[in-house]
Amino acid sequence: MTTFGVNAFGVGTGRRRFETMTDLAREAEEVGCAAVWTSELYSRSATIPMAAIAAGTERISIGTNIAYGVGRSPLMWAAEARDLDELSGGRIILGLGNGTPKMMEAWHGVSGEAPAARMAELLTVLKALWRLHEGPVDHDGRFYHVHIAPTSEVPEPVRPTIPIWIAGVNKLMLRTAGEHADGLVGHPMFTADYVRGPVAEDIAVGARRADRDPGDITIMGIRMCAIDDDVELARRQVAFAIGQYAASRVYDRLFELHGWSSEQKVIRQAARDRDTDALIRAVSDDMIDAIAIACAPGEFPGRLADLPAGFDHLDLIAPPWGLTDEQTRNVNAEILSGLRQHLSSPAGIRS
Repeated sequence: MTTFGVNAFGVGTGRRRFETMTDLAREAEEVGCAAVWTSELYSRSATIPMAAIAAGTERISIGTNIAYGVGRSPLMWAAEARDLDELSGGRIILGLGNGTPKMMEAWHGVSGEAPAARMAELLTVLKALWRLHEGPVDHDGRFYHVHIAPTSEVPEPVRPTIPIWIAGVNKLMLRTAGEHADGLVGHPMFTADYVRGPVAEDIAVGARRADRDPGDITIMGIRMCAIDDDVELARRQVAFAIGQYAASRVYDRLFELHGWSSEQKVIRQAARDRDTDALIRAVSDDMIDAIAIACAPGEFPGRLADLPAGFDHLDLIAPPWGLTDEQTRNVNAEILSGLRQHLSSPAGIRS
């Protein structure tokens, strides 16, 4: 059964931005979404909006898509997660990622070496710190050194464990998810064929190392949705977003799997030339239809019913490149409207 979530996009400044995030989360909860997701960058935190949403909702899960694992010490991650889980009544999902090695070094001041090994160690330490109420935590590893002996009683967390999902694209991180994490936060470029193929294979490799069932690892997809009465404009918006990602070699394996490598070369050259029109033209209809949803508002519920299997959870987002705040807000409204119809239909109930 595939569940659905949306991103908590805020509009405005000051308190109003958080209020609009909470309003969206409340509507998503009422519609029947399983989760609402927050994210962070160099100027925004994922955890502060989580707190606002936790206080303003009752049932919906609240996750990070993603927060930077390297951006906080393991101790502060565990402390914030305990508080957020308590505030929400046990509804938090920690979705953690590293960013690129360059981001790790330039943004967070840590080495960009061995990001998968760093993530595996972070999860090991976080799980130990979650049980700090049971006694001291001592860890000396490659990346983290933690020695904490509580000087007073530590309250038990509201749950014995907290779900931790990690972002992964390459083999090592996917295998790390299979070995150590509760879920995988996929990427907007992930297709169902890619998830059923290379992603599932690498997660299974990691799961075997820990004697785990690969089926216990939740696979989350992120599906870009461009919804407009002008369908050609919607397809151009998706094509532009795909082009931004396609220029990176991180996605070479996905393009090879689908036979899109020649188009990817054209996209890369257009990106180097900063030729937006050429970049959009190089993104084929097959790419758009496999990676995203681009349609008129009235067509959207039907597109949801026709989504291929492969994902346990799908986060539906507006294209993250090239849209204004107003356009993103309008797309989110159409996503929720379409989900309301889909989730109340027999097809939605069965999915």
